[in-house]
Amino acid sequence: MALDPILTAFVPTPPLPAEIDFPAWRALSEADGAALVELVAEPGPEVAEKRIVHIPVEGGTIALAIYRPSLDETLPAHLYFHGGGWVAGTGLSVYTDIIGRERAVGAHCVAITVDYRKAPEYQHPIPLNDCQAALLWVIEHADEIGVDASRITVGGGSAGANLAAALCLKNRDENGPTILFQLLEVPAVDLTMSLPSHSDAELGSNYALHRADVERLVTFYLGEDGDPRDPYASPLLAKTHAGLPPAHIMPSEFDLLRDDAEAYAEKLRDAGVSATSSLQHGHIHPSSAFTKIMPAARAWRDEAIATLRAVHSGHLDDARSADQAAES
Repeated sequence: MALDPILTAFVPTPPLPAEIDFPAWRALSEADGAALVELVAEPGPEVAEKRIVHIPVEGGTIALAIYRPSLDETLPAHLYFHGGGWVAGTGLSVYTDIIGRERAVGAHCVAITVDYRKAPEYQHPIPLNDCQAALLWVIEHADEIGVDASRITVGGGSAGANLAAALCLKNRDENGPTILFQLLEVPAVDLTMSLPSHSDAELGSNYALHRADVERLVTFYLGEDGDPRDPYASPLLAKTHAGLPPAHIMPSEFDLLRDDAEAYAEKLRDAGVSATSSLQHGHIHPSSAFTKIMPAARAWRDEAIATLRAVHSGHLDDARSADQAAES
């Protein structure tokens, strides 16, 4: 398919600056992002409660935003890890607030957005360990926040999807808490950048992600001497994917990371894990956020929320069977 015409005004995006003062650049990026979200994204629905908590992690604290659709139920929990190339973004941004509200109400769960610490000040595995700390805190405080600790899903976009997938691997390997499901949107799961779409000159220069920028982001995250083959950095490269949670993976058609999704879904399926990959036609890397101006973005949002709702209610297999019947 062709690029959605609505997106022609948004591509190509400028590359990262040659020199980055990270605190100043993050502040500017956050302000610019909030202004863009106001223009392109529908506001999130009202929730019964939103509160922010600060939890201890090794060497500091991080913030979680907790969204409840109702106050008088014990509900499943969904932990969301935001994108931003491991170096930018926040779990408390205007956009993650929308995500938290949409998923709490639409999937009828307690949605929790996680403000993990950022590279290069906090390099791998610190952001992943922050996500693990958030998961453990939710389980330890399940009664307090009204969560069913046996029904926890994780999700994220881009770098956040990388962290969600890595978190599932980490908990499997360490016999950690059970994660029910993983929802991965435009995931980066091969930081060696070896998949065909990573080398596609058109995808790597004319849309929202530039290959040279992604290579820099990987170095910021892992450090100059970091190993991109580490499975907790590149979940695709794990020795085995058996025993991981089921997954629904949503790549954009016009995205350097497009092949990550199907490659990861195939690895999971080969290991006996239920996994689906749903290519979002006409989209670029960040355009799932464009729900105010782009019908295909609203369809993306609705698919993600419907998937979580089916998982939380125990009807995912029924929903997938219905989808397969409709496609045939």
